[in-house]
Amino acid sequence: MSNFAVDVVQAAPADRLAIVELGRDGARREWSFGAVAHAARALAAHLHALDVRRGDTVLTLVGNQPDWVTAMVACFRQGYVALPCNEQLRAKDLALRLAACPPAAVVCDRRNAAVLRDAGWRGPTIWVPAAAARPAATPPPAADLSPLDPCLITFTSGTAGEPKAVLHGQRYLAGQRVQAEHWLAPQPGELVWCTAASGWSKSARNAFIAPWIRGAAALLHDARFDPAERLDLIEREGVNVLCMAPTEYRVIAKRATLRPVASLRGLVAAGEALNPEVLRVWEEATGLQIRDGYGQTETGQLTGMPPGEAVRPGSMGRALPGIALAIDDGELVVDAATVPTFFLRYGGEPRASETEPWRTGDRVACDEDGYLFFEGRTDDVIISAGYRIGPFEVESALVAHAAVAEAAVVASPDDERGSIVRAVVVLRDGYAASDALARELQDHVKAQTAPYKYPRRVDFAGELPKTASGKVRRALLRGDV
Repeated sequence: MSNFAVDVVQAAPADRLAIVELGRDGARREWSFGAVAHAARALAAHLHALDVRRGDTVLTLVGNQPDWVTAMVACFRQGYVALPCNEQLRAKDLALRLAACPPAAVVCDRRNAAVLRDAGWRGPTIWVPAAAARPAATPPPAADLSPLDPCLITFTSGTAGEPKAVLHGQRYLAGQRVQAEHWLAPQPGELVWCTAASGWSKSARNAFIAPWIRGAAALLHDARFDPAERLDLIEREGVNVLCMAPTEYRVIAKRATLRPVASLRGLVAAGEALNPEVLRVWEEATGLQIRDGYGQTETGQLTGMPPGEAVRPGSMGRALPGIALAIDDGELVVDAATVPTFFLRYGGEPRASETEPWRTGDRVACDEDGYLFFEGRTDDVIISAGYRIGPFEVESALVAHAAVAEAAVVASPDDERGSIVRAVVVLRDGYAASDALARELQDHVKAQTAPYKYPRRVDFAGELPKTASGKVRRALLRGDV
């Protein structure tokens, strides 16, 4: 039996630094582990007063700020199932999540009130910031939890349909120790900045969970990505370990002046392949090599370039200790029983098998020393700037526009993002292709679903290539760039 909030948060020295908060308003604040534990207990009391009980789902719609972290810790403490959602989600995206995983309560930043309302939520809501500061009843005792008790829900990108709810057990939290020690690798007392926005799988495991397991503090920056500002903040705050998406490394290398930062000791990346030129530029400017890693929403981290070893350009590292990986016909396959962070199931489906191999859908190559190299997907998922985007949602949004008869969505190569979303559109009678209509379709998709999914390239065609059975041949469209 275990409990992350007790074993990690409450067990840490109360005065040890847990969070450095950089607010959207420019304010800076430091949070100790004692302050985090106090705020989490207070929020747990508020949730309990709303009749939230062990096993119930709590949806969060909060940015990269301590209120999100304390809500997550409150859920971990009481055995509530945390469902963190990204603030970029639109009403349709939120409505899907509310329907798939009905929450007992929502913790929401007031700036997201409109989208939550438009998604149809009318249930119990705790509004942040500072909701937990209000007086509350004594919190219930921390739950005694088993590894397979439900803990966390994150959503997949969706390949041929809507995104799926991935349910993780409590073991997901303790299981982060493997990658925390053998990939992220902060030292006690150091400062870690994982820049992933709340709601994503990488954020859930590396924004604060893995750093805290190692006795390090977490930096939370509640603002949009600005390449020059990011370098300034890393230097000003004395960040020791930086975890960013490859796209962020690429954009900073292109748009900012890289320089050595005395505090920086480790650079890690995950989400898509890093090209050798970016690795070279960062190493020449900072003296540090970026160590790549790989994982999935369902599995958590599986591989990583080990700290202290020379980086092999283009490699996502080796299997983490204890995790058994194989390659079958070019596809990476996992022995699920060896993965301490393997998921429990999709939504209400039967429990995922840990006796059958887990097929990742990712094509990889392996060198003679066991280093893996990502080559692409076996399905139609688009990896753009670290986001995994299923074509179905984008196509559905496009065909909802009055001008569109059919649409197919594929990946198109891009220097900064690795790939971008490309839409090939067949128009209805009475509509003519134009730049103005392309922009209108882009805006329409942004309004229908999370804006990072919109097609940055829109092409018009008289018809889509199809099989004899009527299935769109996306492979032909991918080659038509």
